[in-house]
Amino acid sequence: MPIEHPAPRIFTLDEALSVFPRVTALTDHAVSAAAVVEAQLVAVKESAERRKELEAEYADVVRGWAQDVMRLGCEVKGLWLVDFDNGEGYYCWRYPEERLEYFHDYASGFTGRTKIA
Repeated sequence: MPIEHPAPRIFTLDEALSVFPRVTALTDHAVSAAAVVEAQLVAVKESAERRKELEAEYADVVRGWAQDVMRLGCEVKGLWLVDFDNGEGYYCWRYPEERLEYFHDYASGFTGRTKIA
């Protein structure tokens, strides 16, 4: 199934903060589901067929999470890494951070994150 890409959204800080609890809830759920699959993968040693099934299940969990987050207008930049475009750069969050408290400009990316003033 192709990933849906809604129209880009520009967030004010207040808008990003209002969407943030939904992003964290979706991420918490997906991380838990992925952990279950990962544990099963560790336990499966001999069955290549079962490993393939579990790897596909893990990919489905991540893909579903990404689609749900993008439907909110956010951008998924990596595994459990979400950006909120503000027109000058991104408010940036990565699981398991508890708050949305970082910003980076378009050019610097994740490594250029600074605390939101």
